[in-house]
Amino acid sequence: MADCRDINRIKVMLAEKKRTNKWLAEQLGKDPATVSKWCTNSSQPTIETLLRIAELLEVDYTELVRAENVITSKN
Repeated sequence: MADCRDINRIKVMLAEKKRTNKWLAEQLGKDPATVSKWCTNSSQPTIETLLRIAELLEVDYTELVRAENVITSKN
């Protein structure tokens, strides 16, 4: 089972779309270190930013989150 702290799948989706953290940081106007923290799940983007990431990667936002881990960690 995945670690409950692994809430987002940004790193996975970037790899699938053959994009880099640096590219995403540039698109969002964010510091690359911030994007790196999202990719390692040491911090999380806002919902607005998550929606923008989904738009940039041309995926549904649900592909960027692991809701089952959030739900099971609260039980």
